[in-house]
Amino acid sequence: MSLPPPPRAADRHERAADVMCVGETMAVLGPPDPGPLAEQSLLSMAVGGAESNVACGLAGLGRRAAWLSRLGDDPFGSRILAELTARGVDVSAVETDPERPTGVYFKDPAPDPEAGPGHTRTYYYRGGSAASAMGPDLARHPALRRARILHLSGVAAALSESCARLLEALLVGRDDHAGSGPLVSFDVNHRPALWRRGGHDSPAAARSLLALARAADIVFVGRDEAEELWGTARPDDIAELLAPAPAVVVKDAEHGATSYVADSSGAASYAGRLRTFVPSLPTKVVEPVGAGDAFAAGYLTGVLEERDERSRLRLGHLAAAAALRTRDDVPDMPSRTETDRCLALDEDAWAATARR
Repeated sequence: MSLPPPPRAADRHERAADVMCVGETMAVLGPPDPGPLAEQSLLSMAVGGAESNVACGLAGLGRRAAWLSRLGDDPFGSRILAELTARGVDVSAVETDPERPTGVYFKDPAPDPEAGPGHTRTYYYRGGSAASAMGPDLARHPALRRARILHLSGVAAALSESCARLLEALLVGRDDHAGSGPLVSFDVNHRPALWRRGGHDSPAAARSLLALARAADIVFVGRDEAEELWGTARPDDIAELLAPAPAVVVKDAEHGATSYVADSSGAASYAGRLRTFVPSLPTKVVEPVGAGDAFAAGYLTGVLEERDERSRLRLGHLAAAAALRTRDDVPDMPSRTETDRCLALDEDAWAATARR
């Protein structure tokens, strides 16, 4: 798995990104306190979307991150552009649609008061959004070729038929697996409600997401969603199922994450892969939304910095812990002083921290 070099000096005026993230971002409306949505009289507005969350996390960790999508010509779209720009994300490639709206979703942080914290429910209003009109033509955008890594997720694949074709073009249909283009990172991010709304049953979603994941260079998948999609619950079995992908990262919530990386020969089979497990850090969960995106941002930062596999997973856990401690979709990333200190811990010291 070879990472493309940084852009040449002559290309820097083109604002090439370390990572280009492609997908929908919405305005997020939610109560300022953890009370049930139905009982609130005031809502605050933020922004959220799986792929732009990753871009913000990368920028917060000091990487050049860009986001490519479509937004409505409305106040929600303006707010999203302003928020991402303020967080250091390059939005110069974003298109504005004068006809279709920006998607919106609402958070209900306490739909079941007896369930305790961390059980937020979300209500999406994204049908017919500007982002849902993205299609395979977007795969030819020059900014995509200039990035070192292209990050996608299964959320976009479920938005519409045209978005599904876009992801197929960027993953299954690409002709640069030999290394001439950017690495492609894919987070499975299974959203059953989105697939059902698009008229797809569970087997169809499972087939589509499996094909996309196998075509990626780096795959992120939760152990629970792999079990739901493919009936495969053990991390080793999940890695074997996705083995055509050179790197597979299986996340198992509070237990930890396991990566499976092909050796230098690039062998596509599961046998002989480097298997690395790093336990999660103990974290008080305020809300789980955005934790997986933060993990991807941390891990990809480690890839860009050419760190070893253990450090990549640790960076993922540190970023995810920051997301779990806030109700915001996009947390403030830990400082590099903090991450460097944690990366320098030996295995026993990290394990002792993770057990607390």
